[in-house]
Amino acid sequence: MSPPSEKIVGLYERHADAFDRERGKSLFERAWLNRFTHPLQPGSAILDLGCGSGEPIARHLVGRSYAITGIDSSPAMIGICKSRFPEQVWVEADMRRLLLGRRFAGIIAWDSYFHLTPSDQRAMFPIFAAHSAPGAMLMFTSGPEAGVSIGTFQGEALYHASLDPQEYAALLLEHSFVLLSHVVEDPDCGGRTIWLARYAGMDPR
Repeated sequence: MSPPSEKIVGLYERHADAFDRERGKSLFERAWLNRFTHPLQPGSAILDLGCGSGEPIARHLVGRSYAITGIDSSPAMIGICKSRFPEQVWVEADMRRLLLGRRFAGIIAWDSYFHLTPSDQRAMFPIFAAHSAPGAMLMFTSGPEAGVSIGTFQGEALYHASLDPQEYAALLLEHSFVLLSHVVEDPDCGGRTIWLARYAGMDPR
């Protein structure tokens, strides 16, 4: 049998409608989204990795006039996004192999990046950098400490993993990101552990 880490896409594909119904829409993430977008100009391009059904984060960003490119491995999730926000760009793709050939003013991986295995999480940092314009903002959620946790969704095993916080900090630095804020299990954000950084590298073109 395949390990839970290899079943994430299928799980969300099977339960896309249930996820959309149950995903909180109260936007408890608002304060962090405001920090993420504060340096960005209206109309800036934002890459949403693991965009899900586009609610509530993409809707919030679209409502603030940002141009969204959403990436998700689930065709059903991408279909929901296309139906809701047809003027935005929605791409069925695996973030681990992403190569869009363009750079963004912001990259967000909220409640998605932590479904990757530790080795896949490490390999995402060059992808973050390759899609970051100079000064781009990066925000993602992780676990509070190194380890693997298996939750459940719709009665199926749901895989989560995390690196050690010191390793995340080192990977950010190695790939030219300046760490701006890191809060462990933020009580004002549903207990999420959040990383916010800014890209200090240059566009090689």
